[in-house]
Amino acid sequence: MMSEGLNFNLLDQDLLLLPERAIYWLQQKTLIVADVHLGKAGHFRKAGIAVPRQVGLDDLDCLTRLIKQHQPQKIWFLGDLFHSEMNADWHDFAKWRQDHQHIVMQLVIGNHDIIKEQHYHDLNVSTHHQLTEGPFLMQHHPKDEDCIADGTHYVFCGHIHPGVKLSGRGGQSVTLPCFSFGQNQAILPSFGKFTGKVALRHRNGDKVFGVLKEKVIAV
Repeated sequence: MMSEGLNFNLLDQDLLLLPERAIYWLQQKTLIVADVHLGKAGHFRKAGIAVPRQVGLDDLDCLTRLIKQHQPQKIWFLGDLFHSEMNADWHDFAKWRQDHQHIVMQLVIGNHDIIKEQHYHDLNVSTHHQLTEGPFLMQHHPKDEDCIADGTHYVFCGHIHPGVKLSGRGGQSVTLPCFSFGQNQAILPSFGKFTGKVALRHRNGDKVFGVLKEKVIAV
């Protein structure tokens, strides 16, 4: 089933918030994802913890479906693309990259991206500490809203795997992955499914969108 996403206009730019926990920027034909954490399953397997290899393959398959649906010219990874040191899961990513050579791929280095950057360059994935395009600045770590000094760019970031807690009248609650748009920056949910999430405290005026299995909702 093809996802529809939720249209969101920010600074006169058209963004499609996708239930796959990604953003498609229409004007730039760019797919933006954060915290894929490929190789995390392999990292656990090396430690003797049985985690199926299929976990990482499912995330790559999800990226492939988004490519087929939206036909992006570029993909920006906002950090933590590969979880830790090199392991067997890297070969799955290398094959996937070879299958999509026509797409420009750029990685903003995150705290988990500890393998040599040359490995990415060998796959024609460029690496950066920040990326700027139009009104937006792409980075990995969020900043305190009050500490964002560069008022010329709105920040997109990841790192903390944001969630939003919803409570029912009967006292039941659920924490959903979410897109969190503050005054000066947006925090993206983790794309990788083998990750947790942290319920954020949101400020008045923040625009928060919870992610369900097949749709994105304003909360």
